[in-house]
Amino acid sequence: MRYATDYIATRLRNARDAKGLSQRALSELAGVPQGHISKIENGVVDLRVSSLVELARVLDLELMLVPRKSLPAVSAITRSTEGMPRRLGDTAATRKELNRLQNNLGKVLHKYPANIELAQSQRFVRDLKNFRFSAIDLDKLRDANRAVDMFIETEDAEGLHRTLIEVKNMRNAAAHSTAASMPEDAVRPAYSLEEDGHGD
Repeated sequence: MRYATDYIATRLRNARDAKGLSQRALSELAGVPQGHISKIENGVVDLRVSSLVELARVLDLELMLVPRKSLPAVSAITRSTEGMPRRLGDTAATRKELNRLQNNLGKVLHKYPANIELAQSQRFVRDLKNFRFSAIDLDKLRDANRAVDMFIETEDAEGLHRTLIEVKNMRNAAAHSTAASMPEDAVRPAYSLEEDGHGD
């Protein structure tokens, strides 16, 4: 039983480090005393379920009882996602950057209303708002905003073009990441070829 609690404590500490949170910051977000978090991470005190739930919620972890026979598959999936960029999933910052990018693209599109690539990019940003923010690379989003800011100042068309391609790639990556994480029966096609009554 000691191994299980040590493993959980290590996972919580690693998740806190990955999000760049101090024990004090985690304490404020989760409502668990900082001293208690320290004791949990050092294995001095056993976790209460209520504390574990709150800490996991703040650290973007999910608690789940997994059938023992499914554990190898769950472990493999978890290992495969641990190499993802650290700056994924910061919801408030991602929302802020998405809004900023949408506003910036709107300014440029107002100046160049016939630019199809700009109009498509605005749609891609709207699409990104509908995906899980944990699937969006925050650093790439910030880079896109810097590049659009630069275009507004210098009108560097080549730099803007590269950025618009990156926005499209971000949207596609987020769509694939979200679809891959959904149960197979929950994934729906973008359109359907069902009869719509026109051939009756």
